[in-house]
Amino acid sequence: MQERVDAYLAERRCLGFDLSGPGAQLRSFARFAYLSGHVGPLTTEIVLAWVKGEARNATPASWARRLNVLRPFAGHEMRLDPATEFPQSSIFGRAYQRLTPHIYTGDEITALLDAARRLQPTDSIRPMTYETVLGLIAATGLRVSEALKLGDVNITDRCLTVRMTKFAKSRHVPFHASVAAALDRYFAVRVRYAPSAPDAPFFVGVSGRTPSKRQVHWTFQQLRRDVGIVARGAYDEVRIHDLRHTFICRRVQRWQAEGADIDNAIAALATYVGHAKVSDTYWYLTGIPDLMAVACSRFEAFAVEECCHG
Repeated sequence: MQERVDAYLAERRCLGFDLSGPGAQLRSFARFAYLSGHVGPLTTEIVLAWVKGEARNATPASWARRLNVLRPFAGHEMRLDPATEFPQSSIFGRAYQRLTPHIYTGDEITALLDAARRLQPTDSIRPMTYETVLGLIAATGLRVSEALKLGDVNITDRCLTVRMTKFAKSRHVPFHASVAAALDRYFAVRVRYAPSAPDAPFFVGVSGRTPSKRQVHWTFQQLRRDVGIVARGAYDEVRIHDLRHTFICRRVQRWQAEGADIDNAIAALATYVGHAKVSDTYWYLTGIPDLMAVACSRFEAFAVEECCHG
């Protein structure tokens, strides 16, 4: 099984697929099959034993996600060995279900940035780094990983370049003059802590290195507790990623209020925030209560008009 998994991964990577996450899980499955004494082709029995026996979160959704990891490999094996077995139906239900995020109010974002300014040590770059990182995410909808890896920032032309991020895509992200002013203030302080080489990260900590995602998420939860923000979405805790959700929702709400051509606008927004599929951006129309209410009222008006003309 380990040899077959390695052959599959080698073939897919030759075709341009990275498969770093799925590859690790496939190798975990191969080790499990080996230690279980399994020989011969893939069987439903060994698949379900790994899916249910090794998952950390023992829920049908987590089992379904692990089953999905094996599915392409099983298809590859079926072409080579007709005796290959694999569960054909979604026996555990849906693998992914998007949960309603927390949508920040303007006052909550302001409170977070004010709290970041008070971080210790106050005479270091740390408070300004966290204030600027969180402010940039709120103003542009960047992913936190994109903000931390940022190096190509053109403050004069008010545009930053996100390179080879999620889904191996790069994109230009224009920003507002107020964001340019905040980045300019930060850069004036930052140059005292780290060199301004072309490939140097834009955001740095006291040590001159970029804070890790783990550090940033931990500090964010500290700030969130300090200002008393309570989650209103379906997640247990408010997250940094909810700033990205908030950016997208507020933009779509404004377009709805202005009567914009929403289809063209959403296509542009999907490119701006780096979504792989425009359907990921359209989800916000039904995934957020405020936008769902707007969509329903517009559909109601459309239905009434059609009935009248009919």
